[in-house]
Amino acid sequence: MAKVGEAITLCNGVKMPMIGLGTWKSEPGKVKAAVVSALNSGYRHIDCAAVYGNEAEVGEALTECFGAGKPIAREDVFVTSKLWNTKHHPEDVEPSCRKSLQDLKLDFLDLYLIHWPHGFERGDIPFPKNEDGTVRYDYTDYRETWRAMERLVEGGLVRAIGLSNFNSRQVDEIIAIATVKPAILQVESHPYLSQKALLTHCTARGVALTAYSPLGSPDRAWRQSHEPVVLEEPAIRSLADKYGKSPAQVIIRWQVQRGVLVIPKSVTPSRIVENIQVFDFALTEEEMEQIGSLDKNWRYIVPMIEADGKMIPRDAGHPHYPFNDPY
Repeated sequence: MAKVGEAITLCNGVKMPMIGLGTWKSEPGKVKAAVVSALNSGYRHIDCAAVYGNEAEVGEALTECFGAGKPIAREDVFVTSKLWNTKHHPEDVEPSCRKSLQDLKLDFLDLYLIHWPHGFERGDIPFPKNEDGTVRYDYTDYRETWRAMERLVEGGLVRAIGLSNFNSRQVDEIIAIATVKPAILQVESHPYLSQKALLTHCTARGVALTAYSPLGSPDRAWRQSHEPVVLEEPAIRSLADKYGKSPAQVIIRWQVQRGVLVIPKSVTPSRIVENIQVFDFALTEEEMEQIGSLDKNWRYIVPMIEADGKMIPRDAGHPHYPFNDPY
């Protein structure tokens, strides 16, 4: 049994395990086995989202692993889901949350996030498109969406709420109007995108940071041959050799030591176990700084679209697109 590891106490007092299983890109037919494997290996944190299209299968795994008469209690497992871009209208927030609860076969979520600050056209088509292939947008103010998110806490449907892919300015805009403070900001983060300034910004405001794609999302469909591969970084490999660990374990340990929650995705049982076995060694201060110095401000996860024969950020023209700001 792998060591469960450490937890962070969120601003509302809820404890959140520092390492969780990510389920983005986990295919139907594989994600159930991955979640079961993770829970049996000591994980107590599962990260989900409606748009991943696999919450019903995740729900089957959760039902199999915990509940009455089962070895794991519901209260011991931290489950996150996310509000998709087509559901930003305040009237759509609670029904969307209830749909995730239904699919996951849960009575409450531990954490519910606004997946992106920019919205798509309302409806049940996840990516509504114009004839030219561009996305049809919605311009609901995310502060109005947040007020509807707060009602989920008041109604007992979720224990904590937060944000995903928001920049520092947008985080501050939410905090300024919030009666329920955002507990988490989930963003892409790895040694090539350390998010140091954003981490400092959030820490000062009592908002914890979760790193998605912490290993550089090597299985992403749009991977380009010229892109740097963080798992092949020589400095990371050298540290892995020193500690008898994998490059992935060194990267996850780096995040944990700087207080960042981590949700690596895998459907391979051996890697699922490996990714949580990072509490039996520690990097030195110099090694932490060495990894931090690898930052290239390199984003792997930027939705792209072809225009005039070139690939450009798909949503950069939306007024709420987060990556136009410095951090």
